[in-house]
Amino acid sequence: MEYDKSVVNRLKRIEGQLKGVLQMIEQNKDCRDVITQLSASRSGIDRTIGLIVSMNLEQCIRENLEKGESTEDLVKEAVNLLVKSR
Repeated sequence: MEYDKSVVNRLKRIEGQLKGVLQMIEQNKDCRDVITQLSASRSGIDRTIGLIVSMNLEQCIRENLEKGESTEDLVKEAVNLLVKSR
């Protein structure tokens, strides 16, 4: 699968957030602030997982439809990936 530039940008943003969290911990910042930033990072990761799964699902469905194949298993697999990521 070819990944969209927006996926890379999202991951770089998350990387920056995590680096910021490490700095906060090194500076002994308040735990509420650290948890807030960690939660934002986790939320960003969850949204990125959803984006990747949906992009892949869309691509796979198109390919299967062009071949005249069923898409039922693809949808089940995509849902399983999302459930597994939680």
